[in-house]
Amino acid sequence: MRRTYNNFCPTESVTARSIHVARKDALRRFYECGFPYSRKLTAHKSCVNYLAFSRHDGRWLASAGDDFRVLLWDFSEEDVVRPGHVFTGPSGNVLALDFSATNQYLYSGGADNVILKYDVSTLRGVGGSDGRGSSSFVKQYEDHDDSVRALTCHPYEDEIFLSASEDGKLILHDGRTGGGMSAAQGTLQHTAAFTGVQHHPVMEHVFATSDVHGQVCLRDTRMTFGPLSRRSNGGIVRVYNTKLSRKSARYLSNPESSSLTFDRDGNKLAVTFLHYFPTIYALSDPHPLAICTGRNAPDGTPISPSQRTYTNSCTMKAGAFGGPGMDEDDMYGAGSDDFRAYVWKIPPLMNLQGLRKEITSDDWYTREWPDTVAFAEGKWETRYVPLEISTPLARLNGHKSIVNSVAIHPSLLHVVTSGVERQIMLHSPTLSSPAVQNLLPTPPTVRTLQPQDLAAQRTFLRALFGPHATLHDEEDGEEEGEDETISLFDHILRVEGEADVFTVRRWGEDSAEDSEDEDEDSEEIIIDYL
Repeated sequence: MRRTYNNFCPTESVTARSIHVARKDALRRFYECGFPYSRKLTAHKSCVNYLAFSRHDGRWLASAGDDFRVLLWDFSEEDVVRPGHVFTGPSGNVLALDFSATNQYLYSGGADNVILKYDVSTLRGVGGSDGRGSSSFVKQYEDHDDSVRALTCHPYEDEIFLSASEDGKLILHDGRTGGGMSAAQGTLQHTAAFTGVQHHPVMEHVFATSDVHGQVCLRDTRMTFGPLSRRSNGGIVRVYNTKLSRKSARYLSNPESSSLTFDRDGNKLAVTFLHYFPTIYALSDPHPLAICTGRNAPDGTPISPSQRTYTNSCTMKAGAFGGPGMDEDDMYGAGSDDFRAYVWKIPPLMNLQGLRKEITSDDWYTREWPDTVAFAEGKWETRYVPLEISTPLARLNGHKSIVNSVAIHPSLLHVVTSGVERQIMLHSPTLSSPAVQNLLPTPPTVRTLQPQDLAAQRTFLRALFGPHATLHDEEDGEEEGEDETISLFDHILRVEGEADVFTVRRWGEDSAEDSEDEDEDSEEIIIDYL
């Protein structure tokens, strides 16, 4: 008699593991070559500020910006060349997008202080829209008094999302019948403008925030919202170390944390800093593990000091984790002021923790630390020097100006980027894929930022004071308007592009304001969730 073992077959298990390992090795070989092929997706009429793929299968790419429209690109098509649907309704520049838990809804927010809710489910059912039309929002939220900088949807509930605004309000929205709370109970009023908010992808009560003062916090909705009697410390359960220290400076610097994002499992948190580098944290560790720079080319060759590389000084940027085809997000992408986007491979957290340096306060002040920038919670606290990931996996060309937003497809081997221009760039390691065909090689170089001349000065003044042409219907008008916009940001780059974070973001403990910050830091409640 043949004996069975509850359908367990060692041979099948070994075979499955072998296939999994072989698949990951094949994907890594693709990624090692970077993303040398690309296509311009052209439909917007002005700057494209934000990109977001729908969850799970990544069928839809949502894009939005300064033309007051939200476009949906359908990646279930054989060849994506134009948007499948257009959502209208915003009356200001769109700055944030997110799909709900099951992709039934898409939410947008921006400079008009309003959040709009769109029903995506009507675009894919039998007898629904063919995807080539235009429709408006199904609901609007007018709870903010200033620009909506970020919004993030609940990981499991379509009707629940958080929004963060420059008015300092953090609002929990719950559209379920009978599931809402009063406006007061669902609002946290902060002392600084919020710049980012991100729901944890697994733990439904946990989320992270960032603000213009550089503070990055992990919070709990049960402590943040509801009756005052239930609230505690603004819901903060962890404060991340975001202040910078350099031996040559007698003070610390607190760079603005302009956006943040989790990886798919919520184990890693990436923060985009103004005037500094993208920084990687572990959820359970307040001190940073890695910074992502572009000091080397993807082949490991050092970049000459005279050449431009990764910087972030001029615009609001949003990065993204990804790992298409992998079982973890081991890549991170971000846009840069050097007219490129960068993708870095992130080592395992255990490796990063082992490579981080810790320097006691005594060692910091008694030894020489040339060119060392460390993170410190206070002037007399231990310094933490995270690993520098100086060699990116890829530098993504194809843009003529600053890149602001990066999104990585959840399953297909594509990265999309956008920014000051009206085109979206779709990047790929291969000439074709299930969603695109016959891509072209991306130009190997990017436009050089030229010194200001008379012609550039005239274009800049026309962009600054003259009527914008970015919303004209004629192609010539659109191109002229884009040239003016690029000229405007070129001027900003010349003025602000080389700013030193220790000069523009000084944090001195001797000032009254900074003493208050220290007092607040000493009173923070730290709860270890893991």
